[in-house]
Amino acid sequence: MDFGRIPAVEGDVVHVVVESPRGSTLKLKYEEGWQVMSISRPLPAGVVYPYDWGFIPSTLAPDGDPLDAMVLWDVPSFPGVVLRCRALAVIYVEQNKTNFDSSVRLHNDRVLVVPLEARREATMTDVASISPRMRAELEHFAGAATALEGKDIRITGWGDAAEALELVRRVRRT
Repeated sequence: MDFGRIPAVEGDVVHVVVESPRGSTLKLKYEEGWQVMSISRPLPAGVVYPYDWGFIPSTLAPDGDPLDAMVLWDVPSFPGVVLRCRALAVIYVEQNKTNFDSSVRLHNDRVLVVPLEARREATMTDVASISPRMRAELEHFAGAATALEGKDIRITGWGDAAEALELVRRVRRT
């Protein structure tokens, strides 16, 4: 599973590697050195991933990890699956750099995507396709998933599909 060979983006198609599938109560993380998925931590009691969660390969975000991605569709996939997606939106997130230390803040933005193979979500094309209620739920999930990890997460805004795609291109490794 050498995901480093997969381009982040081809044209307007964004590649996403699933780490934690929809419904998972575990945060899984890709261990590049071993080239396997491993357990990062359990989520707090009662919290589950509402959608597939993963990363965009061949990127390096300001937090030192690949850029985070949430895949908006109504089915779960599996860890290690690579999905061809289109950008939908970006949630701009600011957080402390290290657990329980709020002196240094950085961006840990999340790109929202829809798989090209999605059928029921085919009409979702931009941030305007995401209802205000769904946006609020995604913001709440961002805080709930890290509630006991010492991360002070603040949502600073939302961007459209073009901003999400530009972010992917800006942080891709060359």
